[in-house]
Amino acid sequence: MTESKLKRALFIDRDGTLIVEPPVDFQVDSLEKLEYVPRVMHNLNFIKSHLDFELVMVTNQDGLGTNSFPTPDFEAPHNKMLRTLEGEGIVFDDIVIDKTFEHENAPTRKPGIALLGKYTSGEYDLAGSFVIGDRITDVLLARNLGAKAIFIADEEQGKVKINEAGLNDVCALITPSWDRISDFLRGGSRTASVKRTTSETDIDIAIDLDGTGACDISTGLGFFDHMLCQIGKHSGMNLTVKVKGDTWVDEHHTIEDTAIAFGNALRIALGDKRGIERYGFVLPMDDCQCTVALDFGGRSWLVWDAEFHREKIGEMPTEMFLHFFKSLSDSARMNLYISARGDNEHHKIEGIFKALARAIKMAIRRDVFTYQLPSTKGVL
Repeated sequence: MTESKLKRALFIDRDGTLIVEPPVDFQVDSLEKLEYVPRVMHNLNFIKSHLDFELVMVTNQDGLGTNSFPTPDFEAPHNKMLRTLEGEGIVFDDIVIDKTFEHENAPTRKPGIALLGKYTSGEYDLAGSFVIGDRITDVLLARNLGAKAIFIADEEQGKVKINEAGLNDVCALITPSWDRISDFLRGGSRTASVKRTTSETDIDIAIDLDGTGACDISTGLGFFDHMLCQIGKHSGMNLTVKVKGDTWVDEHHTIEDTAIAFGNALRIALGDKRGIERYGFVLPMDDCQCTVALDFGGRSWLVWDAEFHREKIGEMPTEMFLHFFKSLSDSARMNLYISARGDNEHHKIEGIFKALARAIKMAIRRDVFTYQLPSTKGVL
């Protein structure tokens, strides 16, 4: 006998998450106030149709049924919302409404879980479930359930709130975008951390392909740091690179081993590559024209068509440029074509790194509504 699979749920807030919360009285108590959060229907339809989550609406409605919030005032827009969502193929498996006031501190009110007993009975995989909402109380609800939270907020402001509340270990994603939520739920976080230690170098690399271009780079080679920052900034990935290398010998080991570790991180973060664009390419920079075409097709190859006439740029030997990209291509298992024309050596190599970043950005772009592998072979 096989064990039955535990069910997963999305516990979704209503006001501010599904529909826009009025800025003054915070009550959607008329049809005139009913407004949907952008892209919510499109993405909930995808989630309902393609993913294995039950949809559970969990909402606090202060004083519902009292003179301050009569039931008919609530039901008119609420029922209209449900009918509209149903017309788009979105039917909630459960709707949980707490009617108490905040000052009552009722255990039924979010972040309390007294009304969610059926989900804590052992039939649900709460560790694989998520609470989606726009308030810290939604993140606290996730903690109380043993689930993870998706916090609908501006990323920078949301990080501050999560840090202040000490909820970093609970919050899996901070985003204002339902497109990003669908992407995350479908494919998970595209991150990787790689540590590579040899007798010559000690390297820690962390990447997030769906980041904001934030970089924290320290290799001991200033110009190399500058080039790696170009990759993070212009690809949109978050990139952390910490290297302790034997630069007293020369720069070779630091540059080569960083390329190997970075390529491994790219390959791991891409996962099964379903839905990605796969290919990418070109960039002008002042006097230079730099072309980088790549293919995350699972096979490594490098074509290098660039000449440099200085021994070094900064502390970085120009002979190491080709070696960096060859090591990167091998470890990331990608085809890489690089061509550069121009007179200024600094501009040429910076243009190449920027073109690589833009090529990566194009190639890793994932269509949230596509499961297809970009290959006729069926594998990459």
